[in-house]
Amino acid sequence: MTETVLPPPTEPRRSDEDDIALWARFRGKTGEDAKASAGHRLKIAGTKPEGFGLYPRPVNPPDPLRGERLLMGIWRIGMDRMVLPDGSAPWTEQMPSRHYSDRVHRFDWLADLFSQGDVGADRARLLVDDWIENFGRFDGFSWRSSCTADRAWSWICCGAALFEEGDDAAIDARLDTLNRQIRHVAALVDSDRDPIGVFRSAVLSMAWAICVGRGKELDEAIGRLESVCTAQFFPDGGHVSRSPARTARCLSDLMVLEDLLIRSDRPVPDYLEKWINRAGGMVAFFRARDGALPPFHDGDERRVEEIDAIITRLKTAPRQFSIAPKSGYQKLQKGETCLYLDAGAGPERPYGDKAHAGSLSFELHDRDARIITSCGNSPETDLDWQAAVRRTSAHSTLVVRSEDSSRFIKNDDSDLLYPEGPDGISAKRLEEADEIWLDAQHSGYKRIFGLLHRRRLFMSGDGCRLTGEDSLSRPVSAGLGEDETAIEFDIRFHLHPTITAMTSGDAIILRSEYGPVWRFKTTHAKARLEPTVYLGRGIVEKSEQIVLTGQADPNGDGTNPPNCVRWVFLKDTSR
Repeated sequence: MTETVLPPPTEPRRSDEDDIALWARFRGKTGEDAKASAGHRLKIAGTKPEGFGLYPRPVNPPDPLRGERLLMGIWRIGMDRMVLPDGSAPWTEQMPSRHYSDRVHRFDWLADLFSQGDVGADRARLLVDDWIENFGRFDGFSWRSSCTADRAWSWICCGAALFEEGDDAAIDARLDTLNRQIRHVAALVDSDRDPIGVFRSAVLSMAWAICVGRGKELDEAIGRLESVCTAQFFPDGGHVSRSPARTARCLSDLMVLEDLLIRSDRPVPDYLEKWINRAGGMVAFFRARDGALPPFHDGDERRVEEIDAIITRLKTAPRQFSIAPKSGYQKLQKGETCLYLDAGAGPERPYGDKAHAGSLSFELHDRDARIITSCGNSPETDLDWQAAVRRTSAHSTLVVRSEDSSRFIKNDDSDLLYPEGPDGISAKRLEEADEIWLDAQHSGYKRIFGLLHRRRLFMSGDGCRLTGEDSLSRPVSAGLGEDETAIEFDIRFHLHPTITAMTSGDAIILRSEYGPVWRFKTTHAKARLEPTVYLGRGIVEKSEQIVLTGQADPNGDGTNPPNCVRWVFLKDTSR
């Protein structure tokens, strides 16, 4: 498969000053350049290792399509791309943004290049060597802790193809630079403010001790990883960020370590097996019928090949369940229809720095067709877009006066915002006569507006009917309020980009590219279609959303309009 080659942009999308300000705002202290004193540089120098005794076997397969594009000189990240037809490295040119540069310096594209045969492998090694020549001693931006940990992991996972091919001088330089990067990460791990980087650093230290250190400092690395896992996994196996994609990423790393221990004839710690089994169950819980994951919080639609590889690698079949109370999710599945409801509060600091305020939002799928979703997310898209889709209005739920159901609070340790609450979130489930009822609510709007949001869902036994009711009510204990001014609210249902919507009589017809057709109907006076966006597939895509707007009585009890809105999604079974 090929892609039309367009000329590179003649100038950056934004000024350097604007780009730096954007980066500082949305990356906080985690985006600050690394600093290396003379003492630190001596500390990370060390002795060049003799070489690998064992190489990791990555769980996630490479992306051949991206590898093919890279070989053509097409470097695409989100909506930005550079075209370098002469095979030169992207850091030899002015990159579109600091975010783009950050993604490039993490080297998660390296295995994709290696997948392109001998030509791709030669290009991959050439780029690594060029990076070493330009940045190998130290560079404040590219040597930030989490960026360095990701890059070192990407290099290690390319194995012998990177560290045993080429002339002796090049191999020695790669080993020496890798060693210094790992020592750099280890020296900074206690001060790292990024939980994602802390996890990857712990994994990296353990892998290095097995693969290169011949077991030296392995016990310490095993202990550190145990502490990190205990802190970053819920008892049900979900990651404390409440991101399905991050659960999958952490799980794949743990699987690589388990395999290394087994192949090196070392015992596998009990905690490692425990978290692999539990996280494996959570990935299976979230795995949609199309094989990918729903884009809750800072997650995206993980590549189907990645999720398949994880599930295949599990030693035992993952347990089946429909409720993940610790992670805060409910799953309703009947026939070919599946719904995921976010019934949890925002993650605690520091794990919520990338989380979303999407309580009581849901995803609705019909086999391979994604019908209702959110605006999604992707680490590839620009930081300002990633920040925008954290708002409640970017999710399929009720929004009062465009306010967020969770309060965004500043994390002083990172200078980033995290969603706190909402308070009073709960979900009660009843399954009877092959039908599922779900009654959920939160009090996120009580503080400002004195109202509780309640969402009730009913799924029929054949999965062809999803009935819903959203209501706003004033708690009886609060008494009547003096201000009787109506409170505007919206109920939003974001459609996946693969859905074409059109109004037909009293219904909105939803046609999926994958075949299914659904009808949306409501007792509400007006339902309209509005434009929206979707980030879950790595770029910013145009889509549509169904919007119901109302004026709530601030003293209403939520049993009748205007404080109660009923709606239904009906599958067209005539096809």
